Amino acid sequence: MASRSQSSAAMLAPVIALAVPAFAGNALQNEPIHPVPAAAPQDPARVALGRRLFSDPRLSANGVVSCASCHNLQAGGVDGRARSLGFNGRLTALNTPTVLNAALNFRQFWNGAASTLEQQIGMVVENPVEMGSSWPVVVRKVLDDSGYRRAFNAAYRDGVTRANIENALATYERTLVTPGARFDRYLQGDNGAITAAEKAGYARFKQYGCVSCHQGVNVGGNMFQKYGAVMPAPSAQGAGLGRFLVTGNPQDEQVFKVPGLRNVARTAPYFHDGSAATLEQAIDAMFRYQLGRESTSEDRKLIAAFLATLNAEPAVQP
Repeated sequence: MASRSQSSAAMLAPVIALAVPAFAGNALQNEPIHPVPAAAPQDPARVALGRRLFSDPRLSANGVVSCASCHNLQAGGVDGRARSLGFNGRLTALNTPTVLNAALNFRQFWNGAASTLEQQIGMVVENPVEMGSSWPVVVRKVLDDSGYRRAFNAAYRDGVTRANIENALATYERTLVTPGARFDRYLQGDNGAITAAEKAGYARFKQYGCVSCHQGVNVGGNMFQKYGAVMPAPSAQGAGLGRFLVTGNPQDEQVFKVPGLRNVARTAPYFHDGSAATLEQAIDAMFRYQLGRESTSEDRKLIAAFLATLNAEPAVQP
């Protein structure tokens, strides 16, 4: 993982001219973005349990909210709100990130508080705004369901436990990766998979330095960065504490996990506070606050066109 100081320095680097990508054999070589691999094989019984739990509102205190309430798998893995509604109708502090490709992130949550999907699930269940429940209560509800009880006994040696519920959900989420995007096919050697305009958008994405933070398999999700690395950026009230809530270091205010951009064209609104309603607004803000320059309408249009080529569906349909 690059340190925050290293990643900030990368964002401040001067714009350089990049060579036209060259195909070697059937694949595009030396690109900062890499194709999404197929999901790693998972235990089918545990995946089936996780799929059921993902849509079960009984995980919340009052039986109203499930994981799927905020992570709509038919809409890019988000709910389309600037901030989500918790179990009692209160708004969450931050925008809900997509669950698609979450398994590719190096940490979970905007502030990186969880290092695994299992930890993330454990914290959401007990969050006083999101699900508002407790693990003893959740375990009891699952035990009281005979179907769950039989399935857990078949899938896990010790049956229904908090750890096994977390693992089942995380196992299911690990299947929610999205290989086969048009841009991935381009990287793999299909030069006609994206249009000339989309290629031009990718060239600008690299030329202006966006790839300093948005690269790798998930086009992000692998470092922390200050929101407002070059110019101070506004943030919704109470939403700017970021990584500070984990480290207690004042320098980590407004520092967040860089979001992955897979399926980003489907996950508006954008940023930790949901302050950008459209993808072009988000691109404009990134130019201003992260790159210290103004975007043109052509920049926004072309880069948005490139980002749309990152859309794909999970290989295993939820």
